[in-house]
Amino acid sequence: MLKLAVIGAQCLLGQELVEVLEAHDCSVLPLASGPITRQDEEGDKVVFAPEPALLAGLDLIVLVDTLQNAEMIDSFFGRILDLREGDEAVGEPLPLAGHWPDGVLRIKGRPALEQVLSIVPRLVEGITDISGVHLTSVARMGDRGIQGLAAQSMAILEGQEPDEALLGYRAAFEAIPHVPRGSLVEVRIPTFHGDILVLNLKGNTKQKKAPQDVQWMDVPPTSREVAVTNKLLAYYAAGPDKSATLVLGFDPILWGVLQPIIRLLKL
Repeated sequence: MLKLAVIGAQCLLGQELVEVLEAHDCSVLPLASGPITRQDEEGDKVVFAPEPALLAGLDLIVLVDTLQNAEMIDSFFGRILDLREGDEAVGEPLPLAGHWPDGVLRIKGRPALEQVLSIVPRLVEGITDISGVHLTSVARMGDRGIQGLAAQSMAILEGQEPDEALLGYRAAFEAIPHVPRGSLVEVRIPTFHGDILVLNLKGNTKQKKAPQDVQWMDVPPTSREVAVTNKLLAYYAAGPDKSATLVLGFDPILWGVLQPIIRLLKL
């Protein structure tokens, strides 16, 4: 049985990780990233204050949030999976296929969008050019995104000006396109879970058999359908003049984090 600790178990991603790993017969120690608060003590989730002695004998640490006492893991010589956001994460990038590489002690997470784009050639052959739009939910921001959108939506419905502090922008009831990065445009949409990637393909394209964890759909997937599955939902439609449309739906947490971890740890 794999013995591990999830550090940051008080947050949304940490809670979901604990549930999934326990369901796969792992021995999971849920740790907060700092001292236990009164809210943690009175809540319905089980979480413990981090102590160096608790890490003894563990095979793996999953780092979801930064420890207030960062030196606590300096003396840990097992494997570390770093799922923190942005530049905080340290380690080799998460492999796009296969299990945990031999000899590697620290791996950092990989953005869900990057994982999705890497699988496109396995879904459609003959692509010579690609462009598209990425509709992003607030799930990419974890607790901060969910709580921020909920608070903003409630404020607007009550006729008040929404507080942008949590998200850094006004998200509720807004669709916000960003400056294109290469041939891809990100549009932030006010949904809690479920991202949609709409790709315009050029070339003599042909739909291929779906690999594991991918499901072909008869119609384009919706964000609601995506939010409740750990599969990548895909839709392909051929068009005129060597064009085609590929619609991919995925949840940044269910498909972008939880599924890769199950593969990585051979669970």
